[in-house]
Parts: sequence; structure tokens; C-alpha cells
Amino acid sequence: MWTLKKPEPVKLIIGILAANETALNAAIDMIKDKFGECDLESETWAFTQTEYYAKETGSEILKKFITVKKLITPDKLAAIKLKTNKMEEKLARMPGIGFSRPVNLDPGYIEPSKLVLASTKNFSHRIYIGKKIWAEVTLVYNKGRWVFFEYTFPDHREERYHGFFSKVREKLVEQIRQ
Repeated sequence: MWTLKKPEPVKLIIGILAANETALNAAIDMIKDKFGECDLESETWAFTQTEYYAKETGSEILKKFITVKKLITPDKLAAIKLKTNKMEEKLARMPGIGFSRPVNLDPGYIEPSKLVLASTKNFSHRIYIGKKIWAEVTLVYNKGRWVFFEYTFPDHREERYHGFFSKVREKLVEQIRQ
């Protein structure tokens, strides 16, 4: 008989694309209310790699990552993506923003060997994880560095993101040891 193994806990990370500082701060507050205390935040960067979101979010998009202090199990990712979709809808109704989609929330998780992101869209490299949600391994951590794939989003290939993801990975390893 084979013994099934319980998965190790992982670190929830949420990427935020926001039309402006007001929308970004509202999203962070909402994430904290929904998922609990956040323990790491990246810098806020200009998101200039694509114009894909410009019609809905504007032309001067901000990008930031935050992590939730409490670890999760990987099987929670689909439910979390559904929650962040509802949060996006609520943020779209915020008065005074002026964009149809002022915030895009991209949840995923980091485990010691990889970054996994959730999506509502299927593609050849994505695996269905239930609840109409797919997931992809976006980056792997190998020999002390993050390695991307042919399909990895251009911004996730950037060293500035990798530096933050390494901090998240270190925090996760520390939390698992405790």
C-alpha cells in the first residue's frame, strides 16, 4: 500500500495591478480584511510590459505584491481566486476611480521550489484545479535563482520581482521551520 503525503504549507502571494494609488491602497486594505495580516510587501513598480490592461485600468498602471502571514495549503488556491475576483468586482464599484477595472488581483503561492499562479483562463501549460480555475507553474527556484519558462509573463521574468520572490521564499522556509 502506498502512503499519501500531506502537502507542505505554502505562502499566499497576491499580485496587484492598480490604476492609481487610491485603487492600490483600497485593494491592499480589502486583501487584509479578507485574508488576514500581511507580512511582506514589494515596492510599487510601474507596469509597462504590456498595454493589455490599458482599456480597463488606464495607461499608468502600478504593480505590487503582498503576502499573507498565515500559511495556506495549496488546495485553497481556486477558492482564493474566486474571492479575489469578487473583490475586483467590488473595487470596480468604488466611487471616483473612473476605470471599469481599477484593480486586477492575481493570487498564487510560493513554495520552496516554485511560484504558482491562478487564472480564470485555460491554456496549454495550465492545469485545471477546480471551481473553473486553472493554475500554472510560472517560475521554478533552481540552484539559488528563479528560472522562467517560454510562457512566463514578461514582468515575472524581471530580476526585481525575483528579488522579492526570494524574500518570500526565505520567509516561508523560516515559517515552516517554526
